[in-house]
Amino acid sequence: MKLYYGWLPSLLSLGVLFSFGQTKHTADRTIDKGAVFDSYIRKAMALWRTPGMSVVVVKDDEVVFRKGFGVVEAGKPAPFTTGTVGVCASTTKAMTAVCMGMLVDEGKLQWSDKLKDVFPEFSLYDPYVSAELTVRDLFTHNAGLGNTDGLWVYGFPREEIIRRLHFIPPAYSFRSSFIYQNCMYIVAGELIKKISGQNWEDFITHRLFEPLGMRHTYASFTLSAREPSHEVPHYIIGDSVRPIPFLEYGSVGPAGGVWSCADDMDKWMRFMLDSARVDHRHLLLKPMTWNELFKPQTMVPDNEFYPTTKLTHPVWTTYGLGWFQHDYRGRMVQFHTGSLDGVVAIVGLIPSEHLGIYILGNLDHSEVRHALMYKAMDLWGWSDNSRDWSAECYALYKKLRDDRRRKDREKEAERVKGTMPSLPLTAYTGLYTNEAYGDARVVLAGDTLKMLFPNDVRLDLQHWNYDTFIGHYNYFWWDKDWVVFSLDGEGKVTQLRKDDIVYILKPEKK
Repeated sequence: MKLYYGWLPSLLSLGVLFSFGQTKHTADRTIDKGAVFDSYIRKAMALWRTPGMSVVVVKDDEVVFRKGFGVVEAGKPAPFTTGTVGVCASTTKAMTAVCMGMLVDEGKLQWSDKLKDVFPEFSLYDPYVSAELTVRDLFTHNAGLGNTDGLWVYGFPREEIIRRLHFIPPAYSFRSSFIYQNCMYIVAGELIKKISGQNWEDFITHRLFEPLGMRHTYASFTLSAREPSHEVPHYIIGDSVRPIPFLEYGSVGPAGGVWSCADDMDKWMRFMLDSARVDHRHLLLKPMTWNELFKPQTMVPDNEFYPTTKLTHPVWTTYGLGWFQHDYRGRMVQFHTGSLDGVVAIVGLIPSEHLGIYILGNLDHSEVRHALMYKAMDLWGWSDNSRDWSAECYALYKKLRDDRRRKDREKEAERVKGTMPSLPLTAYTGLYTNEAYGDARVVLAGDTLKMLFPNDVRLDLQHWNYDTFIGHYNYFWWDKDWVVFSLDGEGKVTQLRKDDIVYILKPEKK
């Protein structure tokens, strides 16, 4: 059963639900918030080793802070400015939800419409889910799908992703849990195309960016190529912060493909904080539809929310239509992060305070973004400069990194040493296939097995024990994967399992 929590915003507006959770600090309304924040950002960037960043804060429909910091690329002089465009990544999701809301307002569909009625070409593995899935379910991460990112990472076009989703078994029962994923937003983008007659890129450009005057915002990296300043992705390698190649994932657009800059993102936040109005007058969404975007749609368990709950101590955590949500100091926060290889973004809104923060940064999973978002909320929401969010977040994420390293050491200790593969390495080679994720070929290069995926993705396999291998990607900043080969009763390889995905060995044509 899906749970709706539309009552939360109304209770919050009455100020009666979570007032006991407010932090008690004495407000200092005489502080120069801009100067304090500027200095704080510089110190935080040094601690987190982030090369470049842009930050914009809006309050009461005014830009109260906007600045670029650092450099576009480490070791080079070009500054990261408020005009430097970066990828919004998953902060795009809320924009796609707005686009769908426009079609709802036009009466072309409803949030409650069954997908089988408005998009009969789409179906999931479970016939019951396919029959009951609604437009709303595309946005709430609780339709039963697990992480399906391989579909867009491997470069499949959107229509092919939609076809392949049918072959992925559910990770949990329909609407019973929450696992964050991207492919349902890709489906939403294709539904927008089907209903409107415009592809997602054209629709969001003409119906959202142009009316808002977002002249430096684009629906893809390719479209943003005209801009003179782009962020460069970075990753920490040992003791060095180094640039890495930008990997373009064109299919992920509706879930994470928008590019923008601090000079434009104030317009997006002011629009969302002003009930979807442009210049206080022209409504792009009906009030009911705008309100629906911010309504909690489903509860989010702790393990699927952000680790920062250990610092904010929310009473509840939910997800709306493209927004993570929680209570903070008696107010409802709407926010979302965005992450792609080597770059980050975050947007945070407190609608009751007419306050918004948007941050772009060019270091892989630089969680200083959370620290700066909450610091800005404290400064402009409560005139409170008492908390060192950067230090607290740094300690939190350092502990998480240390925990992962400890688990890696424990895994290493469990390794059965002195074993060999059951067969010569050549016996593991061949073409393997999975209905959803396509073909993967295992080849032997010298004395190393390599697993080759679509879109030039490669996994170099290092023997672990028995018929288990640990795989390292050709993109070194990706996490490792485990590959286990299975043999039949005759001692022949029949399949492999990469994480939870099973690939069957295809007979070679003679």
